[in-house]
Amino acid sequence: MPRRKLIKERVPTPERPVEERVKDFGEVNLGYTFELAQKEAERCIQCPADYAPCIKGCPVHINIPAFIAKIREGDMKGALRVIWNDNVLPAITGRVCPQEDQCEGACVVGKVGDAVDIGKLERFVADYTREKGIDEELFQEMVSNRPERKEKIAVVGAGPAGLTCAGELAKMGYKVTIFEALHKPGGVLMYGIPQFRLPKEILERELDRLKRLGVELRTDHVVGKTITIKELLQEYDAVFIGTGAGTPKLLNIPGILSMRIYSANEFLTRINLMKAYKFPEYDTPVAVGDKIVVIGAGNTAMDAARSALRLGAEVTIAYRRGREDMTARIEEIGHAEEEGVKFEFFLNPIEFISDEEGKVKAVKFMKMRPLEERDSRGKRKIEPTGETVTLEADTVIIAIGLEPNRIITEDCDLETNPDGTFVVDENLMTSTPGVFAGGDAIRGEATVILAMGDGKKAAKSIHEYIQSKKAS
Repeated sequence: MPRRKLIKERVPTPERPVEERVKDFGEVNLGYTFELAQKEAERCIQCPADYAPCIKGCPVHINIPAFIAKIREGDMKGALRVIWNDNVLPAITGRVCPQEDQCEGACVVGKVGDAVDIGKLERFVADYTREKGIDEELFQEMVSNRPERKEKIAVVGAGPAGLTCAGELAKMGYKVTIFEALHKPGGVLMYGIPQFRLPKEILERELDRLKRLGVELRTDHVVGKTITIKELLQEYDAVFIGTGAGTPKLLNIPGILSMRIYSANEFLTRINLMKAYKFPEYDTPVAVGDKIVVIGAGNTAMDAARSALRLGAEVTIAYRRGREDMTARIEEIGHAEEEGVKFEFFLNPIEFISDEEGKVKAVKFMKMRPLEERDSRGKRKIEPTGETVTLEADTVIIAIGLEPNRIITEDCDLETNPDGTFVVDENLMTSTPGVFAGGDAIRGEATVILAMGDGKKAAKSIHEYIQSKKAS
C-alpha cells in the first residue's frame, strides 16, 4: 500500500471579514465545510492509539486519530460516536479549547509543518451531525442502551466541570441534579465567553441534551447559603463540587474605587449573560466610554477587549510583560489585532486617576524592563525602570485572574488550601468521603478543557466509590 504524501500546510477555515464582524457579536470563525474538513483530515498520519501524542495531550483523552479517520471515510456518525465516548460537549470544546497547547501542540505532523487542526475538525463533526440530525440518532441509541441506577448524585455548579461530570454520570444511568447559583446554567461558558467565540445557542443545545439525558438543573441555588453540602449528603449518594473560580482579583493601588473600573468578570457577565450590548432591549446596561484600557493578557482580557471594541470604544490592552509571555491563545490575539485592539507592553499599573466626579479618566503605569532570568512558569522576570507613563481611559477593565468563591466553604468542613481551592486526593475526593471536586475549584483559574477532564475523572471516581460501598 503506497504511503500517503505528508501535507505540511493546514487547510484554513473561513472567517467573517474584519469590517463586518466588529459591528456585531456574531461568530467570527465559520468552521470547515464537509469538503475542507475531509481535506484537512487527510493530513493526519494516523498514529496508533496506544502511541498517539495527541491523545495523551488531550485532557479528556479523545481517540483523535479514530475520529479523524471516520471523517476521511465520510462516516460522520462514527466520528461523533468516537468523540462522545470521551467528550459530551464537542461543539463547545471545538471552539474554546486551547488545542495549540494540548492535542495540537503534541501533534507529530506539527513537528515538520502545521499541526493538524484537531479543534476545528472536532467542531465540524459536532456542527455537521447536528445540522443533519445525525447526533439525535446517536443520542437515542445512547439513551436506549444505558443502564438504570437508583443512586442519586448532586453536582454543584453548572460550568464545564459540573456539566461534564453530570453528563458522564447520566450516561452511566445515575440520577443527577445540578445546583447552579446563577439564573442560567453554563458557568463561564455562559457568562464569560462572548457570543462571537461561543454562540449561546450552541451552549443551549448542549444543555438541552443533558436535560434529555435525565439531568435535572436547579438554578438560583447558592450552595453554602440556599442549601449546604451537609444537607446534600443527607439526600444524595455523592456530591461533586465544580464551582469554578468566580471571584476576581483586583489591584490594590490608589484610585481603585473610582467609578467605571470593572473586573473583567463583571464586564463580561453584563454583556454575555445579561445582554448589555442590547440595552435598553435588555435591562442591564454597561458603561463604555470612548477609550478603554484592559489590564491583563489572557483569554479573558482578549474577550473583554474585543467585546468593548464591538460597543464602539477605542481599546488598549496593557500588559506588564512582553508579547512572548502573553497567556491568551494565539488565534485570539491575532483576531484582536485584526479588529483594531492596541497593545502596550511592559506597563505595570500603579494608580488610577479620576476626575472631579470620581470617574476614572486615566491610568498611570510604571514602565518595566525584562531580565534574562525566568520565573517558575518560564516567563522572563521584570523590574521597574523608574519611568512612568499615563494612558487616558474613560473605562478600565481588570483581567488579572480569578480565584474560587469561598461561600461554599463557610458551612462545611472540607479541607482547603490558602487560596480557597479544595484539597483532593488522586481520585478527586475531598477530605469528606463522598464529596468530590474538580476544575477551577481545585486548580484555581485554568482552562475549560482541564475542568472537563476533571469532571470526567470525578464521574469515574464517583461510580467506583458508589459501587465499592454497595459491595461492602
